Amino acid sequence: MLKKYWSTTLFFLMILMLSLSGCTASTKPSQAGKNTDWSTYGMNPQAQRFSPLTQINRQTVSTLAPAWKVETGVKATFQATPIVVDGVMYVSLPFNHVLALDAASGKQLWKYTHVRKADWPMCCGPANRGVAVAEGRVFIGTVDARLIALDAKTGDKLWDIDVAANQVNTEQQDTLSGNDPNKTRKVTGGTGVGIAMAPVVYHNKVIIGITGVGYGLHIDNPRSDAPLGAVIGVTGRYGRPGFLAAFDVKDGHAVWQFDTIPQKGWEGGFTLQTADGSQFDRDVAAEKAAMLEYPDSARFGGGSAWSTPAIDTQSNTLFFGTGNPSPQMNDVSRPGDNLYTVSLVALDTETGRYKWHYQQVPHDLWGYDLASPPVIFDYTVAGKTIPAVGQASKTGWFYIHDRTTGRFIAKSQAFVPQKNLFKKPTLDGTVIYPGILGGANWSPVSVDQQHQTVFIAAMHSPIKYTVHETEVKAGEKPIRYAASEPTDDARWGLLSAIDLISGKIRWQHQTAQPLIGGVLATAGGLVFCGEGNGMFTAYDSDSGKVLWQSQSDYGVNAPPITYQLNDEQYIAVVSGGNSLFGFKQGDAIMTFKLKK
Repeated sequence: MLKKYWSTTLFFLMILMLSLSGCTASTKPSQAGKNTDWSTYGMNPQAQRFSPLTQINRQTVSTLAPAWKVETGVKATFQATPIVVDGVMYVSLPFNHVLALDAASGKQLWKYTHVRKADWPMCCGPANRGVAVAEGRVFIGTVDARLIALDAKTGDKLWDIDVAANQVNTEQQDTLSGNDPNKTRKVTGGTGVGIAMAPVVYHNKVIIGITGVGYGLHIDNPRSDAPLGAVIGVTGRYGRPGFLAAFDVKDGHAVWQFDTIPQKGWEGGFTLQTADGSQFDRDVAAEKAAMLEYPDSARFGGGSAWSTPAIDTQSNTLFFGTGNPSPQMNDVSRPGDNLYTVSLVALDTETGRYKWHYQQVPHDLWGYDLASPPVIFDYTVAGKTIPAVGQASKTGWFYIHDRTTGRFIAKSQAFVPQKNLFKKPTLDGTVIYPGILGGANWSPVSVDQQHQTVFIAAMHSPIKYTVHETEVKAGEKPIRYAASEPTDDARWGLLSAIDLISGKIRWQHQTAQPLIGGVLATAGGLVFCGEGNGMFTAYDSDSGKVLWQSQSDYGVNAPPITYQLNDEQYIAVVSGGNSLFGFKQGDAIMTFKLKK
């Protein structure tokens, strides 16, 4: 076990934001006053989501009031980060429609209506997490695995390419036994390949990844206010490898592709303990024997690319997280560590060449995808400043790595309760938390680099993991599958401020419902975060004290942003709930500014 270096006595440097040159569309000079865009998914290439704007601050936030509101007409799970460039807000709606709005008034400038492929199954619902804007174009990845470029002024389609031409096996409950209660329940998600992440543009390349390759079936929960019901992974040859890829901004031709499952070495070293001290109970002898029966399991390996990459513009390195191996939770047909699933991966931005990876959970049995986007910052430890990359995990820790080498440096105090972590599923069922929902799910974090603090939206939601075997005729081998489903235990949300130097929680605020959607922190001393009950809240970043709240009709389960137009600072967030968590769905885009 490697020593963890959390310094408690060192000073840290204040540095300027790295240049955004080459990453997003350029900003035109303001006609009147100062304008500040939110021009890419994570606010800057480093994905820090920390704004230098201070007009809305601890002293003035009490007068924050609605500026404008748009109802889009598409009521469904809404997860998008609005993008604001040159006074125009671009928002991706569920099912991949796109709106362009005047960012000062909300007036619609144009709308793109997406027509999906009729026979293409959606993996994970209709939500999309945002667009990228660059070179006078708007780019969106779709639920039917296409990458589309639109004219930023008119919304006209410029090009439309298939990112993943080959579908995956979509067999669903046919392999479950006749008396299994899950056999007759409704499937809301399967194995269709799609794109959930917002693209990022860098050096004239649109970078995007696919999801839905880690075979698993989503079964409806009969309770409308409950989170996702059972998720099932069936032993067998289901799924395909995931990938992250880059495409030319002008015509969409492929520049490079990185497969999240290596052509050789997918089995890894049969790891029993990782560099961060996590230990795993594995029957290595049985896994090695299974390699003879499943020699080509990597062909179906999974490893969805869930999170928009963070980019180090000095070294031309991108960082992204990968999803679970396939089949999900069921390890019989996938012996080994299953590289590079459940990993933080670093690539060369220009070629897609592999630089390093760190696998948080080898041979994953729990669905611990690296769903929350990585974030880049400078980290002071052992007397020097280290270029670092961090990631808020489903397991409940914030990991820190040297972003040049991938070396594990430290992980934080757990920011959610932990029980039976890394225990195997059983026939009777094992209750584990955090489970498949997280910890930190896809919600992006915010890093205040000057004060060496990370803000994380997370949840406590116990999950029961159960192993099943199907009934078969005499002499036949039973088919094994694993399922995860929520328990009847209490669940809640946790908003945490964590000291990056010590790894300790500075403050924590508990919410009535699990937090999903992400946070925004500002130099005005504020942290903004929404909840599934429609509450949108501003907290004091030093203490966690609630300073301001606004109530929406729908769940606020998306990351907030801030921008400035004509010397007025705005806060914006979409409000459309989340069906997987039972949060009320809607269609609102909300903005706020100070009363005059």
